[in-house]
Amino acid sequence: MSEAVIRVLDLAEIEALLGWAKAEGWNPGLADAAPFQAADPQGFIGCFVDGVMAAGISAVRYGSTFGFIGLYIAHPDFRGRGYGKRVWDAGMAHLAGRTIGLDGVPEQQANYRSMGFMPDYETFRWSGTLEGRPHSEICTFDAVQLPALIEFDRRYFAERRPEFLLNWPALPRQTKVFLRNGVIAGYAVVRQCHEGYKIGPILAADFGVARDLLFSCAIEARGEVLHIDVPAGQIEFSTLLDREGFARGFRTSRMYRGTQPSFDTAGVFAVTTLELG
Repeated sequence: MSEAVIRVLDLAEIEALLGWAKAEGWNPGLADAAPFQAADPQGFIGCFVDGVMAAGISAVRYGSTFGFIGLYIAHPDFRGRGYGKRVWDAGMAHLAGRTIGLDGVPEQQANYRSMGFMPDYETFRWSGTLEGRPHSEICTFDAVQLPALIEFDRRYFAERRPEFLLNWPALPRQTKVFLRNGVIAGYAVVRQCHEGYKIGPILAADFGVARDLLFSCAIEARGEVLHIDVPAGQIEFSTLLDREGFARGFRTSRMYRGTQPSFDTAGVFAVTTLELG
């Protein structure tokens, strides 16, 4: 067997890994690579054999206490040879000493359990079309709002993620901010994917804010299919999507290894991405 080389991926190689994700049916965004890399430039790792990428993973550090695993893929031509295990080990080493999260599909959850990951909640992919409508308290994100957005986001995520948020709300993605008396009460990001659009996250102080952000984001999709990854506990929001004709698709389980992070899960109406948490 040829000698395998483990190293950090550059931007073009992250694009290639996202191309593998597309082939697997994961439907990433068209412009995900740059903001993903900005979240943790050392957190995208590949295993190379004779200069060819055989497997890849994202292992993104947030703050000093949390990390997230995603994009764990071995190329079909290299499966069954241990290269996936090599990048897994490298990713876990990059996140050593932190609580680690991932979103696991049902067929892999027993495997993750064996490595110390415990399930927290399920997430369902909802897909459908929606006629958008504006709202007087919702505006398009402006960079001057970034400090307040970072602090608001921390209430609903395991750690502060300023490096990620410096890029994720920016074009070509569209970000909607709900302002209540001039204070952020919620925000949502919508982005074009290979198939339709995804909304993520939707973080909101209450159901009404989340609902209005959903309809505001739908304007940007211009009638194309929207995909939203919704925690199973968001019953009222899921009922709204069902009533609007959305179909519930595949499910994943948010799993953690280490101390379960503390944040307001009640305000998470849609996760940011299954790849980065």
